[in-house]
Amino acid sequence: MKLQDTLELQVKAAVKALFQSELESVEFQATRKEFAGDITVVVFPMLRVIKGNPAVIGEQIGAYLQDHVSLVKGFNVVKGFLNIEIDDAYYTTFFNSIKDNENYGFAELKDGKAVMVEYSSPNTNKPLHLGHVRNVLLGYAVAEILKASGKKVYKTQIINDRGIHICKSMLAWQCFGNGETPESSGLKGDKLVGKYYVEFDKAYKQDISDLISKGQSEEEAKKNAPILLEAQNMLRHWEAGDKAVVALWEKMNGWVYDGFEATYRAIGVDFDEYYYESQTYLLGKEFIAEGLKTGVFFKKDDGSVWCDLTEDGLDEKIVLRADGTAVYMTQDIGTAIQRIKDYPDVGGMVYTVGNEQDYHFKVLFLILKKLGFDWAENLYHLSYGMVDLPSGKMKSREGTVVDADDLIEEMADTAEEISKELGKLDDYSEADKKALYKTIGLGALKYYILKVDPKKRILFDPKESIDFQGNTGPFIQYTYARIQSILRKAGSVEDTTIGGVEVSIHEKEKQLLKQLEQFPEVIQNAAMQHSPALIANYTYDLVKDFNSFYQNVSILGAEKEEEKIFRVQLSKTVGQTIKNAFSVLGIDVPERM
Repeated sequence: MKLQDTLELQVKAAVKALFQSELESVEFQATRKEFAGDITVVVFPMLRVIKGNPAVIGEQIGAYLQDHVSLVKGFNVVKGFLNIEIDDAYYTTFFNSIKDNENYGFAELKDGKAVMVEYSSPNTNKPLHLGHVRNVLLGYAVAEILKASGKKVYKTQIINDRGIHICKSMLAWQCFGNGETPESSGLKGDKLVGKYYVEFDKAYKQDISDLISKGQSEEEAKKNAPILLEAQNMLRHWEAGDKAVVALWEKMNGWVYDGFEATYRAIGVDFDEYYYESQTYLLGKEFIAEGLKTGVFFKKDDGSVWCDLTEDGLDEKIVLRADGTAVYMTQDIGTAIQRIKDYPDVGGMVYTVGNEQDYHFKVLFLILKKLGFDWAENLYHLSYGMVDLPSGKMKSREGTVVDADDLIEEMADTAEEISKELGKLDDYSEADKKALYKTIGLGALKYYILKVDPKKRILFDPKESIDFQGNTGPFIQYTYARIQSILRKAGSVEDTTIGGVEVSIHEKEKQLLKQLEQFPEVIQNAAMQHSPALIANYTYDLVKDFNSFYQNVSILGAEKEEEKIFRVQLSKTVGQTIKNAFSVLGIDVPERM
C-alpha cells in the first residue's frame, strides 16, 4: 500500500481514538524543505469535525502516530501543518519491492472495455506538417499511457481521402504534371501530390486575377474561376464512379499513403486500424432515419433534418441537407457507430483533434448520447492548441508549412551541430553518430511538444528544444546515459542483493525514493487526464533529483560496500523509470551519449 494511503488510514484512526470523530478524507502535501519531515498532514480541513486549536490538534495526532505506527519515527507541527518523518525501513522495503521490476509503474491489463484512440487523420492532398506532428505525438502518447494504466487500446485514424481538396491536386497534376511520378521525380508521394496542391492554388489565383480584370467582383471571380469549376466537376465525376477519375484518385492517393507511412515510421508511431472517408462518408444516414422516428431529430419544411440542442445550451445542428446528402456530423455519427460494430470490446473513444473543433465534438457526443448509445458517455475530445514557429503561422495552400520530414531532418542536424560543439562523441563511428543524432533530435522534438499541456498553444523553437540543460528531452536522455555509464563501471554490483543489511538513507536518496513511489500514480493520473505533460514533467523532476543525488553523494566511491550496492541499484531503478516514462511518450533513450 502507498505511504499516503497507509497514513490516511492511521490518521483517521487517530482522530477517531482521540476525538471520537470520523474524517471523510485526509489532506496531504509535500513537506516544505525548511522543515524536517517527509510528508505533511494539513490539519485545517479537520476543523469541520474537530473543534480546537489546529496546532494542538496536530501535536495530539502526531504523538498518537508516533506511539502507534511503526513507520512514523518523528514529527513536528508548524501552525496547522503536521510534518511527519518516516522511518528509513519503509523506504528500503519499498525499494526492494520495485528494484528488479523492469515494468515498474505499468499496470497489468485490467478486465473491462477497450479504448479506441484516433489521431493523425490527414488530408491526402499534402504531406504531414508540424501541426500533424503535435497531433500524432499526442495521440500516440495518450494511447501508450492508457495501455500503461491497464487498458486495452486500439490506435486508429480516419484518412480524409475524398472531396474537393484531393481533386484540386489531381486536376493540377493532369494540367501541369507531364506524367511525373514519385519514381521519376525522386519525391516522396505525399510531397509530389502536395506540390500540385500548391500549383492549383497558383493557377486559381491567376484565374481570379484574370476575371477581376474583366470586370467581375472578387467574390464572383472566386466562384467562377475556371480551374475551380473543373475541380468541382471532377468531384462530381468521382462521386458518380467515373472509372478514369477513380483510377487517377486511387493512383495519387496511393502515392500519398506510401509517403505517410514513411513519415510515421520516421516519427516512430503506428496504427492498428485505418478508416477512409471515401468508405465512411455515407455512414450515419440510417441512424438519422431512426432518430427521426424517436424524436431525436426533426425535419424542416425544406426537407433538411436537424437536431435541436438548445435545451442543452447549444444550438440547432443540421444532420442531413435538404437534398438528402450527409454533412460531416452525419459521417462522424456513422463512423463512431461502425467502430463499435468492428470492435465490440470498445467502450470509449479518444479523438485527437485541434481545438478549433471543440464545438463539433460537443455536438457529436451529445447526439450519440441522445441516440441511446451507452458508450457515448466515454467519448473524449483530446483538444489541443496550435503550433506556431518564431517565423509565424503556417499556410499549406501557399506551400509555407513546415513539412514533417524536413522537421525531423532539421532536428537531427541541429542535434549534430550541438553535439559537435560539446565534443562528446569523438570515439563514435559515423553510423553510431547518425543514429544518436536522430535519437536526440526526435527526443527533443517529442519532449518539447509533449511537456506542454495539450490545451495550450506552442511556440516551437528547434534550437531551444535541443538544449542539453533545463527541461528538455536531451537533458533527460543525457542523464539516462550517465546512469548507464555508472552501471557499466559498477560491473556486476547492481545485481547483488542487499539482503538483511541495514542501510542508512541519505536525504538525497530519500528524495529519489519519494519520487519513484509516485510514478504509478502519475501514470494513472495522466491516463485519466489524457495528459502526456504529467509524465514528461514528472520525468524532469525525477532527473533533477537524480542529478542532485549524483552531485552530493558518492556512488561508486561509497565508504561501505552496502552503501555502494544500494546506490548503484537505486541509480539503475531511476534509469529504468526514466526509460519506462519516456517509452510511453514514444521517446528512445541512448545507452551512451
